[in-house]
Amino acid sequence: MDYRNELRPWVIFEHLPDGNNKCVARLRTRSDADAYASLLRRGGGSFEVMFDKQPQEILG
Repeated sequence: MDYRNELRPWVIFEHLPDGNNKCVARLRTRSDADAYASLLRRGGGSFEVMFDKQPQEILG
């Protein structure tokens, strides 16, 4: 994960009818992600907020 995405670990995914998921936005805080997802849901569709943090590599 690159540095910019590390700064925005909260992701909003849209559930598409064909069973796939699409990343709609990445945000810094959970409250921002929830608020934005709420606005997106008003227009229709299924959206989910998730925390997307890659595990740190363990150096031997």
